[in-house]
Amino acid sequence: MIDPSSGLPIAPKVFSAFAAAVYRSAGVPEVDAALAADTLVQADLWGHQSHGMLRLGWYYARLRSGAMKPVTHTTLAVDAGAIAVMDGHDGVGQVITRRAVEEAVTRARNHGVGVVSIRNSNHFGTCMYYTRIAAEQNCIMMLMSNAGPNMAPWGGLKKKIGTNPWSIAVPGGDYGPVVMDMANSGVARGKIYLANKRREPIPDYWAVDAQGRPTTDPKAALEGFILPMAGHKGYVMGVMVDLLSGVLSGSQFLDTVHGPYDPVNPSGAGHFMVALNVAAFMPIAEFHQRIDAYIRSLKDVPLAVGHKQVYYPGEMERLADCENRGKGLLLPQDTLEDLQRVGREAGVPF
Repeated sequence: MIDPSSGLPIAPKVFSAFAAAVYRSAGVPEVDAALAADTLVQADLWGHQSHGMLRLGWYYARLRSGAMKPVTHTTLAVDAGAIAVMDGHDGVGQVITRRAVEEAVTRARNHGVGVVSIRNSNHFGTCMYYTRIAAEQNCIMMLMSNAGPNMAPWGGLKKKIGTNPWSIAVPGGDYGPVVMDMANSGVARGKIYLANKRREPIPDYWAVDAQGRPTTDPKAALEGFILPMAGHKGYVMGVMVDLLSGVLSGSQFLDTVHGPYDPVNPSGAGHFMVALNVAAFMPIAEFHQRIDAYIRSLKDVPLAVGHKQVYYPGEMERLADCENRGKGLLLPQDTLEDLQRVGREAGVPF
């Protein structure tokens, strides 16, 4: 057993093995369990604790209730050249999305572009986990997803729109993939959950309470509304992601989507994925050279006061990954205690 009060870093492989065992205890096949566990640990390695092991208990609860099916069966509702519509039949979101990546990349290799629309899925963790896989196969990938409602339409006071994240990953040369991953809210809801677990205040521009007043109390924020990024622009982008992910896929949309925090209702989450085969545009080696030149130019500027360097998109995660793999992961005490609770329920010692 791990003492959560020790304050000592823990090797990532410990978390991976534990999470995989919890998934297997709920009936998830071994390969799928390993994938789902890896997505959690990888988020923590990147420094995205809001999407890491913190979420294992939520996924486990959904598996136990039957809201998320442990054995994932995917079918193609549409199979039309460069375009496919995949039905996840309420399976594990990480497994569904990983299969969709391979579908999109295969179609991109055959047609130059591969477009996969996904219905009846579940929350899948961080978008960049999947877009990076395509980028490492020399495809540019864009992935977006709708989510359970936590933002009000601009000017309204009712939750209708999710944070609705999206990511774009571009193959890189010497620097590795260039990756954008962002929600259309000012902050991911998971970060407010993390602040609540840590009993820490949040910035007053992250959320408003149930009456629409700015708040620094994460509990009041969770009962209220998360604010969109860049005001009305984030609201509009959130709507467009929902249209592509939910409406176009034939899945749920707006407040009929249920997020990972809901332990009992089928999610109905939809995703939208586009893969572009770089080799259809120009030779891969030439593209890598151009990307490297682009990044060097980004970094070749005078530094503003208080900054150590200019980072290209995805570089901070790459550096965090290297550091955390070496020294281990230091997770909040509340997260470790919750993992021990999950372990007791699953019969898997942590």
